[in-house]
Amino acid sequence: MNKDLTVGRPETVLWRFCLPLFGSILFQQLYNIADSLVAGKFIGEEALAAVGNSYEVTLIFLAFAFGCNMGCSVVVSQLFGAREYGKMKTAVSTACIASALLCGALMLGGILGCGGLLRLIRTPEEAFAASKLYLDIYIWGLPFVFFYNIATGVFSALGDSRTPFLFLAASSTANIAVDILFVTAFDMGVAGVAWATFLCQGISCILAVGVVCARLRKVESPEPAPVFSPLLLKKIAVIAVPSILQQSFISVGNIILQGVINGFGTGVMAGYSAGVKLNNLVITSFTTLANGVSNYTAQNIGAQKLPRVRAGFRAGVKLVWLLSLPLFLLYFFAGRHMLSLFLESPTEDALRTGVAYLRILSPFYFVVSAKLVADGVLRGSGRMLHFMASTFTDLILRVVLATLLARTALESLGIWCSWPIGWTTASAMSVFFYGTGPWKRAGDEAE
Repeated sequence: MNKDLTVGRPETVLWRFCLPLFGSILFQQLYNIADSLVAGKFIGEEALAAVGNSYEVTLIFLAFAFGCNMGCSVVVSQLFGAREYGKMKTAVSTACIASALLCGALMLGGILGCGGLLRLIRTPEEAFAASKLYLDIYIWGLPFVFFYNIATGVFSALGDSRTPFLFLAASSTANIAVDILFVTAFDMGVAGVAWATFLCQGISCILAVGVVCARLRKVESPEPAPVFSPLLLKKIAVIAVPSILQQSFISVGNIILQGVINGFGTGVMAGYSAGVKLNNLVITSFTTLANGVSNYTAQNIGAQKLPRVRAGFRAGVKLVWLLSLPLFLLYFFAGRHMLSLFLESPTEDALRTGVAYLRILSPFYFVVSAKLVADGVLRGSGRMLHFMASTFTDLILRVVLATLLARTALESLGIWCSWPIGWTTASAMSVFFYGTGPWKRAGDEAE
């Protein structure tokens, strides 16, 4: 069901929109961690290390899919808020065409270059074959990843956060069941984990795209909508390209960090792989809620209702801070038990690594969550240069400091310490940039 985010009490509207998004987050993370959970529990620590090692490479592909999602979602949100339904339909078809071409190029590059990339990040020989096999299967499923992201971007742009939640709930639950079936009953190892993800992503993608097409056909427009528009492609690219660059640089940074971490052996690799899955659950939760703030901001800017943007930011920060508190307490005090979900008979080195990682990062969830909400407003309003500046500052600080501190007596602890420094600096920048936006002046006038 389409939802107009430009009317109603801002906090109530945003929270109702974000509640299904939060449910989607939980199932999305179940989807993401299922491979690691099954690999660690039913195959072994080396399989977990291989899946975790491959995960950093898959984030590069996801960066492009996420960028297409955001470019399409923000532009469609603005057009929906402005009631320009013909252009809105053209924006969706334009995004689909451009995404298909981009996906094809990435598949070719991935098929030819993933082995070299795994060598570049110093993948241990005992994990190389499994990592390569997982990636090869994953790359063939990229069209499903891209078009599913476009579909969910359209749903969010139309104010519908419930439908993506239902798709994710079904597909992620199925993914866990198929993972276990392929690994335990068919003894397919890491390949079974990859094929399970491929199948479940494919089915959810086909269903999501079908529902989007049916939904758009019901939206009446004054004249037939062109299939492609260079002007709208440019508008989508203005949002998508910086988002892709942001996510790609983060992925490249993570790959560099993975290369540093790999130098400490499979125990530290496995502990980090388990810890980063738990941390990504939190960061993805914040990011998804911030995406909801982007859609809210874009619709209200399209409707020329700037004072509502300011109210939406305050509501978004309140929401993510309520989420930060229990997650911080859980990870800081019960991190060892959480890590055991991924590790069957773990080595002490793996557990020690994962616990240290979570205890250093979790107190700063309140900081990074505020940054991501501010980023959501900046992205929804098209202020992409400010958005990129704070994000790249965070990444550069983390990569440089991690590389340097890993060579000191701190060893792997130095890598984990780089996260809070990058988060804090970038958060100050994002909140400052938010404070300079036109919604502040409009809010002051309204008050």
